[in-house]
Amino acid sequence: MAPIYDCSVDSELLTGMRLARAAIGRGELVVIPTDTVYGVAADAFSPAAVQRLLDAKGRGRQSPPPVLVPGIPTLAALAETVPDEVDALVKAFWPGGLTIVLPASPSLVWDLGETKGTVALRMPDNTLALELLSETGPLAVSSANLTGRPAARTAAEAEGMLGESISVYLDGGEAGSAYDRVEGKDSSSTIVDATALAAGVGGLRILRHGVISADRLREVVGDALDAPVP
Repeated sequence: MAPIYDCSVDSELLTGMRLARAAIGRGELVVIPTDTVYGVAADAFSPAAVQRLLDAKGRGRQSPPPVLVPGIPTLAALAETVPDEVDALVKAFWPGGLTIVLPASPSLVWDLGETKGTVALRMPDNTLALELLSETGPLAVSSANLTGRPAARTAAEAEGMLGESISVYLDGGEAGSAYDRVEGKDSSSTIVDATALAAGVGGLRILRHGVISADRLREVVGDALDAPVP
């Protein structure tokens, strides 16, 4: 059985983070807490590691994983174009539950699946996740569950579904806000497609509703959300 490290205990935190970094470096999978749900993390620049992630979840290449980043500056390094409206959104909601889909930089050497030249990017609002990202660089991260099952809110739930396909489990307590858990609300990130805006042929479009509402997005970008195609 793959070990679960309780990151509220200093000794387990140090050991778990060290082993997680090493596992990522070997192209293996690690389960980490985020501010939304638990995620399965892999080296975004290792095609074999990304394929291992997809296989562990029972997911096809037509569903490429998002990429978590350690900070806003990484956005410009991974995306070909960052429109002003996207810059405003990430300044308002990162770190947090907003995933932005943009055209990927053509200079990137990676294979996340059938992305059609795009990349989905997010900066999580979780200290453990950000610490790991600061040491590993961008990670391909998908929700820690088997495809078709609810996303794990705890490391134990993730372990129950993913088992030994994961090398290290980092336990950072229950994911998502206490309010969302009590109310039974979705704690997934909101996904916004900015590819049409970046190409100058449309506006922003919500692909998945999550913790950040459309009204909050409109407060930042106004009519750029769901703008009609000219």
